[in-house]
Amino acid sequence: MDLFESAADDAAAAGAPLAVRMRPATLDEVVGQDHLLVPGSPLRRLVEGDGGLAAPASVILWGPPGTGKTTLAYLVSSATEREFTQLSAVNAGVKDVRAVLEQAKRRSGMSGRETVLFIDEVHRFSKTQQDALLPAVENRWVTLVAATTENPYFSIVSPLLSRSLLLTLAQLDDVGVTEVLRRAIASPRGLDNAVAVSDAAMDHLLRIAGGDARRGLTALEAGAGAALAQGLTSLDVDTLESAVDRAALRYDRDGDQHYDVISAFIKSIRGSDADAALHYLARMIEAGEDPRFIARRLVILASEDVGLADPTALPVAVAAAEAVALVGLPEGRINLAQAVLHLALAPKSNAVVVAVDAALADVRRGLAGPVPRHLRDQHYPGARSVPGDGRYVYPHDEPDGVAAQQYPPDAVLERSYYEPTRHGAEGRLGELWATLRARVRGS
Repeated sequence: MDLFESAADDAAAAGAPLAVRMRPATLDEVVGQDHLLVPGSPLRRLVEGDGGLAAPASVILWGPPGTGKTTLAYLVSSATEREFTQLSAVNAGVKDVRAVLEQAKRRSGMSGRETVLFIDEVHRFSKTQQDALLPAVENRWVTLVAATTENPYFSIVSPLLSRSLLLTLAQLDDVGVTEVLRRAIASPRGLDNAVAVSDAAMDHLLRIAGGDARRGLTALEAGAGAALAQGLTSLDVDTLESAVDRAALRYDRDGDQHYDVISAFIKSIRGSDADAALHYLARMIEAGEDPRFIARRLVILASEDVGLADPTALPVAVAAAEAVALVGLPEGRINLAQAVLHLALAPKSNAVVVAVDAALADVRRGLAGPVPRHLRDQHYPGARSVPGDGRYVYPHDEPDGVAAQQYPPDAVLERSYYEPTRHGAEGRLGELWATLRARVRGS
């Protein structure tokens, strides 16, 4: 029996939390990280005890909460003849770090026994604390396994990062979290089939988990405990709700609620009700709606319902979409909320969408006609010999940069597409456009 299996058995006997009891004892039990566990991969070599120059001296595990960073650290420690030491960057100081490293150095020199040093939330370490790790990593007094939820390129000093192998853990999808929960329900280390879980309750557990296996296991343990306390052998949504104090939203991502809520969301922003918009945003997030879908709708709305009444609306919406793609949830909720508030409070105008749709409608009706001669391409050989009258006036040659000449084809010469509102910045743009149109058309 290896170190981890023994520790796991002791934890289970002591009534440890379900998430601890169900921590994988082998790499084959790890879910959702297949890209890191292929045969011969550095992580597999570390865990399986293949030392020497082929194995990395230190590893940084970067990924969202509940994806298995701590689990992988324990599995690395379970390799033969390794001492496992853990520090939390939340409460460990430089003195603590140096004491652990000095002990590891002595152990290495006296017995040759390797020390695995696991540092959770390493991004919380100061530069001085991180620098203190360098000699031990470089001389292999320790095999450093550091876990972080923050981008290590910003949160970890370059010398330590360059001496470490960076492994990125993937966010668990619903299939992966379901596998973890089903295993916990059936395993003797878990619930040992003492409680069945209804399909509706499992769906709610997935919404609660949000890709975090540990959060899902914690909610499952609470719900199962509540069910057993009531003498039940099955966990339903009502019991789960009472146990975790989190309502199960009646929201089907593929059904009517999906369309009703997103419709109410858009209409609330269009109607300038910021509170209502935030409510519907929260409902979608809690129900597990794809944040990228929400962000895309905001990008569309920024031009369709705000437009040039607030020219900053579109950049804000695009920035929120990029931020969500970069950081994901739960942090991305803040970026979405900022964009929602900006758009809800912005002056509104649909002049952009009305203008482009009117132009498209005319083109589809056949209102096109030849491009005026003076606007045609003049760069190909023989262009100037093509019959036609008129000379293109270069606007930059004019005193105020505006040239009076015909730009539309004859068929739409009198058509007007863009009709600015008087809302927000578009009020000023409307005055400008009226002046420019009169000058350009010579009226």
